[in-house]
Amino acid sequence: MDDVLVNGSTVLKHVVVREYVRGLVAGNAPGSPAPSERELVHRFGVARMTVRQALDALVTEGLLERIPGRGTFVARPRRTATPITGYTEEMARRGLLAESHTLLARREQCGPGVGRALDLTEGEPVIHWRRLRRADGAVVCVEDNYLNEALLPGFLQPGMPASLYETLDVRGLRPTWAEDSISADVAGDEEAALLEIQPGTVVLRHSRRGMVGDKIINVSRSVYRADRFTMWVQLGTA
Repeated sequence: MDDVLVNGSTVLKHVVVREYVRGLVAGNAPGSPAPSERELVHRFGVARMTVRQALDALVTEGLLERIPGRGTFVARPRRTATPITGYTEEMARRGLLAESHTLLARREQCGPGVGRALDLTEGEPVIHWRRLRRADGAVVCVEDNYLNEALLPGFLQPGMPASLYETLDVRGLRPTWAEDSISADVAGDEEAALLEIQPGTVVLRHSRRGMVGDKIINVSRSVYRADRFTMWVQLGTA
C-alpha cells in the first residue's frame, strides 16, 4: 500500500516519513546527522524507495543535504544574494518613509554613454527621469534614470509613479539582476544645491544597470549625501 491512516485520514507513506524526519531534526544544528535510510525502513516497515522519496523532498526544501560517502545531514542555511531593491523599498527596509520629487521626465535622444549602457545606438529615444529623493523629509540623493523607451510605451504621463520598480513589476519588467558600481566623489555646484550641501562635499555615486534576462531595462545614476546614506551588501563564498 502507498498510504496509511493517520488520525482517521489517509496519508501517503512517504509524507508520514518526511514529516517524522522534519520533526526529528527541527532545531538541530547544521551538520547534525539525519536518520539513515536503513533506520527509517526498519521503523516504518516501508520500501527503501519510499524513504528515499521522503528524504529527497527535504533535501529539495533545503532542510537536509546529502554528502556522498557520509550520509544525510541537517543543511547549512542557504546564502542569498543582496536583493535588488529600489529606493522606496530600501528606505522602507530601514524604517524610513521615502519621498520623491520629479525634477525632469521627458523623452530624449541618448548620448554615447547611455547608449552603450542600454545597448542602444546613439540618438535612439530614451526616457530620462530625474528625481530628488528624501527619507523622513531629509534630502538623501538625486537620481537620474534612463529607460529604454521601446520597452516602455506610454510610460511618460502627467502623474509619474512613486516607485519605478513597482511600475516595472506591473509590466513584467522588474530587473531580476543588476550590475552596480559605487565610487566616492565630490559634489558639483548643481548637485550640491539640490542635496543642500556645500560644493566639493564628499558624496557617494551609485550607478546601476538593471536587466531582465538579456533585456537591459534601465540605467540609473544616483548621487547620495554620504552623511545620510550607507550602502549594505552581503558577501560570502558559495
